[in-house]
Order: sequence, then structure tokens, then C-alpha cells
Amino acid sequence: MRTAVVRVVIDAEGELDVQAYDDGIRCLREQGLEIVASPGERLPPRGREIELIVSDTDLAERAQGYALLCETAFGRPAYLGVITYISRGTDDDVVGVLAGFGIDGQVERTVGGRYDLVTVTVRAEDMRRVPESRLHTALEAALNCEVEIVVA
Repeated sequence: MRTAVVRVVIDAEGELDVQAYDDGIRCLREQGLEIVASPGERLPPRGREIELIVSDTDLAERAQGYALLCETAFGRPAYLGVITYISRGTDDDVVGVLAGFGIDGQVERTVGGRYDLVTVTVRAEDMRRVPESRLHTALEAALNCEVEIVVA
């Protein structure tokens, strides 16, 4: 399962005081959320956001729910920022990248010599919709290893 970093802007105007901010962070952590956030005493003056680290297969459908949790915790409007993904170089990361392009594929990893080679086999009809160079770049960035795409 892919791990996402969901950024949520919780105080765009910089109106929360340190105590309210710390209370909101504590509330979210008590709900079991993993959060990356600046310490309260080091808040920027505006555009304050936090990062939620989530493993969620239905993120597209549930992302707005994370913003609503933040609204409740901080008592003020919150909205989604940029969502990115953490890559650990696993085969699950390959599947996640392929899913991001709306395609399926088979993954084979070969370990030999000094480098790993990941061979990804995809259907020809899927590659009509996705530029191979774009897919190749995304896979190499996610895996940090050599990638070969086989169109079958």
C-alpha cells in the first residue's frame, strides 16, 4: 500500500495562537493520525499547514475527510494542499505509480551485480494513453533504480 503525505492548510491567515495550534495537533494525534508539523513556538506568520502521513488505498475519495478532521481539531476552516507519495522503492510503489496512470502491470525485480532492475510489463492498449517516457520517469523516480518497460 502506498504512503501519502497529505498537506492540509490549517491556518492560512496566521490567526491561531500557539496553544490552540498545539491543542489541534494533540487532538489529531489522539485520533491515531501520524503528523509532521512545526513546533508551535516556530509557526510561520501565515500559510500554516501540517502534513498527515497516511496509508490509504482510497485516498482520492477520502482526502477531503482529512481536511474536515483538521477543521474540527483546530476549530477553523482547513483545506487540502498538495498530496505527494513516499517511495520506499518497493513493488507496491510500482503498482501505485501504475495506478496513478490508470493502468495495471506485472512487476519483476532482478537483483544482479551492483544494481537492481525492475521490469514492468504493461498492456499495449494502456500505453496508447500514456507516454512511455513519462511512465518510465515516474517509475525510476519512485524506485531509484533501473526500470525496463515491456509492452505486451
